Amino acid sequence: MTKYAVANVADIAPGERKIVEIESRKVGVFNVDGEYYALLDQCPHAGAALCSFGTVFGVSESAAPDMPITYERNRSIRCPWHAWEYDIRTGESFFDPRNARVRKYTVEVVAGSPEDTVDPDGGVQKGPYVMEGYEVSIDGDMVVVDTSRRRPARGPRAQATTGQA
Repeated sequence: MTKYAVANVADIAPGERKIVEIESRKVGVFNVDGEYYALLDQCPHAGAALCSFGTVFGVSESAAPDMPITYERNRSIRCPWHAWEYDIRTGESFFDPRNARVRKYTVEVVAGSPEDTVDPDGGVQKGPYVMEGYEVSIDGDMVVVDTSRRRPARGPRAQATTGQA
């Protein structure tokens, strides 16, 4: 499991995104009202730079026609080429959530600065970008993207924990 420090919390304001390169892949990191999400910067439909150029917008929902409407800001992203829409939090397509999804990465906020978190044993690693020519002081928390793939558990132990036989 490899983790990369990609930004300080202050670098990605609420409602904003930052595009970073991790393991030769572009990834969009989004701040949605103080919660962070990361998606592969590639639309699964035709390969457009979804996070770099996609339109971020909100979603309206209501439990029934006569019930109040709720609105969640910055929840969705629309592909710049063909307008396919995806949930920023899950990567799922609104059109076909079972089959069309953007690769999602786990994101966590950890205390410290990149200099505090470099682990020679392969844990949290310093991100690929270094500012040159400026003295930088880092204060506060940073955003970390986890690039490991988590797959559902399989086998007898998984069945016992989920109650399936």
